[in-house]
Amino acid sequence: MAMGRPGILALTGGIATGKTTVAERLRSRWRFAVVDADELARRAVAPGTGAIAAIAARYGSSILLPSGELDRSRLGSIIFADPQERAWLEGQIHPFVRERLAEAADGWRRGEGGDRAIVLVVPLLYETGMETLADAVWVVGCDRETQLRRLMARNHLDRAAAEARLNSQWPLEEKIARADLVLSNDGTEQDLCDRVDQAAATWLGQP
Repeated sequence: MAMGRPGILALTGGIATGKTTVAERLRSRWRFAVVDADELARRAVAPGTGAIAAIAARYGSSILLPSGELDRSRLGSIIFADPQERAWLEGQIHPFVRERLAEAADGWRRGEGGDRAIVLVVPLLYETGMETLADAVWVVGCDRETQLRRLMARNHLDRAAAEARLNSQWPLEEKIARADLVLSNDGTEQDLCDRVDQAAATWLGQP
């Protein structure tokens, strides 16, 4: 399948709206190179990094699992209840993530990766101003009740905890208003994949 190089695409949306499904479809069906900010964030706080040392110093060694990795559930209960703590944590992680994403974008512009298209998957794209790294933004959206239900089931959260996580991000409506393309995910997974296929074909200039 011959592909052009139409630009750098950013993919975002609210938590539990379906970004992972979209990214996997772009990778497996359309051969996009996928650079995931969540994976980069995990690298930023891997055992032995300065960031994880700073986190343990701030919250105590109980924030770490016996393996030396972060206890993400425990950390989440802290940062999603306190905006100041969340802002502090983001300050430890986001510079690393942004640098890696910028490197990926610059490499693509230099022609690295051959003819593969590239998508930067960044949940907090607008919150962090990282939309400047991309030429276009796709937002995955769904109605709030669907989003809450999916998040509660996926992360085993009660409604109050799920609401706190949703409220820590920009309202989905604001992201949708800024998007170049919105992928609605109120239906089935196949419905979403069909929308992705149509959007990807258009993005790549295919009939």
